[in-house]
Amino acid sequence: MYILGINAFHGDSAACIYKDGLIVAAAEEERFRRIKHWAGFPSMSIQFCLHEAGIDIREVDHIAISRNPRANFTKKVFTALKNRLSVKNITNRLQNLQKAKSIGDEFITHFGLKPNELKAEIHNIEHHRTHLASAFFASPFDESAILSIDGFGDFTSTMTAIGKDNKISVLDTVSYPHSLGLFYTALTQFLGFRHYGDEYKVMGLAPYGQAVYEREIQDLIHLKSNGLFELNLTYFTHTKKGVQMIWNNGIPEMESVFSGELIRLLGPSRLHDEPISQRHKNIAASVQKVTEKVIFHILKHLQNTTGLTKICIAGGVAQNSVANGKILQQTQFEQIYIPPAGHDAGTCLGAALWVYNQVLQKPRTLPMLHAYFGSKFNNTYIEDLLNSKNIKYLKPSIDEYYEVITNCLKNEGVVGWFQGRAEFGPRALGHRSILADPRNTKAKDILNGKIKRRESFRPFAPSILSEFVDEYFEQTDDVPFMEKVFKIKKNKSDCIPAVTHVDGTGRLQTVHANTDERYHKLIYSFYKQTGVPILLNTSFNENEPIVNTPEEALDCFLRTKMDMLVMEDIIVLR
Repeated sequence: MYILGINAFHGDSAACIYKDGLIVAAAEEERFRRIKHWAGFPSMSIQFCLHEAGIDIREVDHIAISRNPRANFTKKVFTALKNRLSVKNITNRLQNLQKAKSIGDEFITHFGLKPNELKAEIHNIEHHRTHLASAFFASPFDESAILSIDGFGDFTSTMTAIGKDNKISVLDTVSYPHSLGLFYTALTQFLGFRHYGDEYKVMGLAPYGQAVYEREIQDLIHLKSNGLFELNLTYFTHTKKGVQMIWNNGIPEMESVFSGELIRLLGPSRLHDEPISQRHKNIAASVQKVTEKVIFHILKHLQNTTGLTKICIAGGVAQNSVANGKILQQTQFEQIYIPPAGHDAGTCLGAALWVYNQVLQKPRTLPMLHAYFGSKFNNTYIEDLLNSKNIKYLKPSIDEYYEVITNCLKNEGVVGWFQGRAEFGPRALGHRSILADPRNTKAKDILNGKIKRRESFRPFAPSILSEFVDEYFEQTDDVPFMEKVFKIKKNKSDCIPAVTHVDGTGRLQTVHANTDERYHKLIYSFYKQTGVPILLNTSFNENEPIVNTPEEALDCFLRTKMDMLVMEDIIVLR
């Protein structure tokens, strides 16, 4: 039985396919379109998934889409009329909802089918239920509390639940217009980061400031005794004009959602090209502090209510790795699972898993312990590409292979590392990565200035052999998806300055030999020569989606100042 899951007509469109409850492939549409957060019908991702499964669309049994136009429909209409939203806003939203509702027509048109040739049963699954499913049904837990928290989806921003075996039971929700995700987005826009998905920049900027505006910013969002929250709507515009989403050529954009009251509270907002001042850093620190308070407030109440010690979390806010790293310290939960794609791309997984487990009532299958479900290319393909461009390369023996790469890294070299199946999710996890020596004090400046061409305040991640976590970090936990930030031990931070953030933390990725043998071997080779079981890991891209093909990897290598490109068994030197 094949289930195709999709996130469509929304930012971070994506597709996945399951066979008998086991994942075969998953990919975000942006990897093929080369447009960050691409929104629309994920036709290229769908075709990729079908190809990986070796089937035709006619052989798919179920199609699950992570939106349900009928969910909270009365609330949607009432709110639109109550707040007298513009005809344009209402029309745009209705058109978007209609596309999600008539997804079968998109498949028939795209694949050139006759209506009776599409045999799959189509399921529209409410957005937050797909987030819940993407976390719990993919987790190794038989029973846990679950939290889905983001901007908005199907008129809901937050949902709590209990998962047990193959069933999820919803406990409570926070509905439009209240949203922690929208709160964070509004302050992200206020700080001059205007692109869709820029919230992670505020998280990276926060450690450079002090939370001196915490009291003011706390007035934007109030905690409730039932473990939930509500916005102070005077600081936001979305109740009166809606959340204006624009999808020009698949590029998602969101109009400003903060009101003039926020400017009166905090002073002028930052222009996108204005230098970042200490005031901006302090606002970022305050935003992060208040966000964490809200998250911990929800989780403490959820734990007290359920009595459970395991928690699964998904949704855009679940990408806040700084908050994630503090959950076990700030609550009574003892174990946590956050999937590799907690954001909206991951809802394609959740939609498929919801159908398999909740609708069809099939038993749970294997948990998702790695994220390598994307594209893959063999040595022959890579050699043909390099030969066609007259590019010289090495193909050393296994023993020489790791030695050559390690020598480059320890001599201040920067390596493009393209291996195995691409990661599903927003983070490079050692298959589409740029690697460097974490001991190199110049590595951050080299990468930010000459290769990544991004803001200097953004940190780089340490990929660490899982067996060494307790030697380098104050907390010991498994972090396979780079989803948590931990404090680095003071006696180790000077040893790895390139991956130690200004506040002494690192967003780690624990690397296991059983899920990623080759990356583990490379880090181990580096450890044997340097005594440090860590590599600096950042995504293989340059202000673009992470590279997906050898052609894109080669192009990025040639136009930047990387020293070495490694694609499967093949090494290209500068």
